[in-house]
Amino acid sequence: MIKTVVLHKNTLDYVYVKARNKLVLRLETAKDSFKECRLIYWARTENDIGKRKSSKMELKYQDNMLDYYYTEVEFSKIARYTKYFFELINNEGEHYYYTEYDFTKTYPADGYFEYLYANPGDVIQIPEWSKGQVYYQIFPERFRNGDYSNDPIDCVNWGEKPTRENYMGGDLRGIIQKLDYIKLLGADCIYLNPVFKGDFNHKYATTDYYQVDESFGTNEDLKELVDGCHARGMKIILDGVFNHCGTSFEPFLDVMKHQENSKYKDWFHITRFPAETTHRDYECVGAYKWMPKLCTSNTEVCRFILDVMEFWINYAGIDGWRLDVADEVDPHVWRAARRYLKEKYPDIILLGETWGFGRKMLSGDQMDSVMNYIFRDAMLDFIAYEKINPVQLDERLNHMLAGYYEEFNHAMYNLLDSHDTPRFLHSCREDKNKLKLAAALQFLLPGAPAVYYGDEAGLTGDNDPDCRRTMPWEETKQDQDLMAWYRRLSEIRHQEPSVRYGDFRTILTDNENNVYGFERSHEGVHIKVIINNSGKPAEISLLAGNGVKLKEIIPLGEQNCRNFSENGVSIPFKLEPYSVKIIKFEEVEL
Repeated sequence: MIKTVVLHKNTLDYVYVKARNKLVLRLETAKDSFKECRLIYWARTENDIGKRKSSKMELKYQDNMLDYYYTEVEFSKIARYTKYFFELINNEGEHYYYTEYDFTKTYPADGYFEYLYANPGDVIQIPEWSKGQVYYQIFPERFRNGDYSNDPIDCVNWGEKPTRENYMGGDLRGIIQKLDYIKLLGADCIYLNPVFKGDFNHKYATTDYYQVDESFGTNEDLKELVDGCHARGMKIILDGVFNHCGTSFEPFLDVMKHQENSKYKDWFHITRFPAETTHRDYECVGAYKWMPKLCTSNTEVCRFILDVMEFWINYAGIDGWRLDVADEVDPHVWRAARRYLKEKYPDIILLGETWGFGRKMLSGDQMDSVMNYIFRDAMLDFIAYEKINPVQLDERLNHMLAGYYEEFNHAMYNLLDSHDTPRFLHSCREDKNKLKLAAALQFLLPGAPAVYYGDEAGLTGDNDPDCRRTMPWEETKQDQDLMAWYRRLSEIRHQEPSVRYGDFRTILTDNENNVYGFERSHEGVHIKVIINNSGKPAEISLLAGNGVKLKEIIPLGEQNCRNFSENGVSIPFKLEPYSVKIIKFEEVEL
């Protein structure tokens, strides 16, 4: 036992408000140091030791170094003025006590932690619809050309090799025409890359935040698209590019014209006057002079951003924003957006882009979710590159899940690829069996799976711009088997609350056979998922509990049902190379 590695603080990382009468507390210990941890708590005004309450903590996650224990405490009234400490029992049965002052074998007389008061604004609240939903990301210029009249003059033929400069004619009308396809795939929410007037085919260099780019259509077309989504029970979010703009953005043009006399000079990070269109004269994205950074610490810029966000919520009825380069924007902007917009539109989602650990944006005062590139990295290393084994994968997934509140874990935007990365299929060297494995993990692990358009059809491609190939619409150019796989995974996610909302638990890490297994559980239903990430067949056994009904959900087409009344029955299963097996265990009365 390493007793020095025991950590809890009465800060947001370790105690948060689930409801005004519910607290969730977390304790970290060195891995495998203790067999039991308990929370001891009582009201500040209660001095009788015999009336102190105890709550057993659940070992929820384990990574390569730490155990993460959690407990949820419910109060009859508002959570307030609660003192507490922890009792820990090691593997030898010895009792220890952990307070804010000390770690000791002596029952503590002081040094207690204390939680003071749960304000309404402390409650972690995110849109219920965002938990466990399926996203479908669309790069508008490459999805479908539905209106040839708005094609750019130099538009090339659909399907030609993408470059950073060429246009292929994709537009909003094309997306409207394929809403039924997206719905049939099982998507709950469309995320659109930028659609506002801007430079370049990607439109991340915005020049007018209040107008849809003419090559995509009109503002009315966007409203029709949103209405079409809602009519089919889907949501839609737009890409908000507020970290930077294009050089043709009117305030930036004004600075270039009037220099230090411009009323917009403080909207940007100008490093010297006279300023010219060069990265040496102002801060920009990287050293890319065509995308000057907005000074988001400026109050006028913040107000402008909030106005744009609210305009499109009101005008088009969008369901929220994916916020580009969110971790570089002054966080006071997102705090202001959350306070202002959520008060008027509580059901919208704020989804931030980050390529790393997004905890600083997920404390309840900024984002509802972030793009989970940490998940993508783990999938690449385990499946595409085979750099890590099942134990290492499990440690990374547990570390990832332990990094966020449970509410956020169910809403994390879990992607395999995007417009900024190589296609996952390309990273797998075009091995579609590996893509199937990754998609299974994406759809069956906690979070919100995010499909980048065309992945379901077998679209491949190297890094930007090659990952932005046009969507193939001829059925002969689509992989129908792969598409059926995505649809089936989406069906399971929608049919099984255990998959969409359930708890996560590791059940198998077999390094020898490269097999990984986990379980999702909710209200007596357990979905066990086994992944064989190997070119060889494998055999495994799973234990059935007492009074269990078993049903194989995947492989596709299998509907084998068996009942078990004996406790601890070991059930053998065979796994084909690079295959997934999904088994549903349901607690029933036999």
